[in-house]
Amino acid sequence: MTSFSRLVSAPAIYAVLAVGALIMVAPFALGLMTSFTSAEQFNTEAPLSWPRPPTLANYTGLADAGFGRAIIVTALMTAVILVSQMTFSVLAAYAFARLEFPGRDALFWVYLATLMVPATVTVVPLYLMMAQAGLRNTFWALVLPFMFGSPYAIFLLREYFRAIPADLIKAARIDGANTLDVLVHVVVPASKPILVTLALITVVSQWNSFMWPLVITSGDKWQVLTVATAGLQSRYDAQWTLVMAATTVAIVPLIVVFVALGRHIVRSIVVTGLK
Repeated sequence: MTSFSRLVSAPAIYAVLAVGALIMVAPFALGLMTSFTSAEQFNTEAPLSWPRPPTLANYTGLADAGFGRAIIVTALMTAVILVSQMTFSVLAAYAFARLEFPGRDALFWVYLATLMVPATVTVVPLYLMMAQAGLRNTFWALVLPFMFGSPYAIFLLREYFRAIPADLIKAARIDGANTLDVLVHVVVPASKPILVTLALITVVSQWNSFMWPLVITSGDKWQVLTVATAGLQSRYDAQWTLVMAATTVAIVPLIVVFVALGRHIVRSIVVTGLK
């Protein structure tokens, strides 16, 4: 009876998962299909009609609209924030996890409490700081508020660093390694899965950032992908085929990154669960 119930339940589970996957993927597939549809066909036929014939006019329209600059700005912003945030998060997490200094735990929990503050609350103070520093509508205004680590990343890394066997670090100390050597040659290599996961989270969050770039920049010079895509709806009378092409361009790099790093993410989940 048990084996029979397993045979029955397994197809049912896979069927439910397949339906869920279809529901999740369907909007992206519809957007991709729409991006290859001409504006005339989209306005005269049903939204689910297959493009006849498929056209690249929407993607060439993005190039004519200066969308390429937004891609470059977004990629540069994401790269700078990724490198700096990962560097400072690793340093801070190691200090909170392994170094002894007065008030360490109290300082950590006070810093972690900032996770309770909604991001929208900090927009106005950050804007005033950037404006008074003369950085409004500059590249540095886009990246400075996010360069020096994040409470979530530091918390996650601290817990992971604390799970690394102390004997491993003591052995490195006996071999003459200083604090920086231990961090670079022992702790970081042992934490590769969680670092890759945090890198992916950082890339996705910054690539999709909208509120702060919208507030701190104006014009096309430092416009990011999300703001440029939103602007297409008003500048071109809501040509949804053009908007869907812009959305596809924005999503493809994230899919590539996720596919490339997917196995590391699964490994981090497995390792964290075991610990």
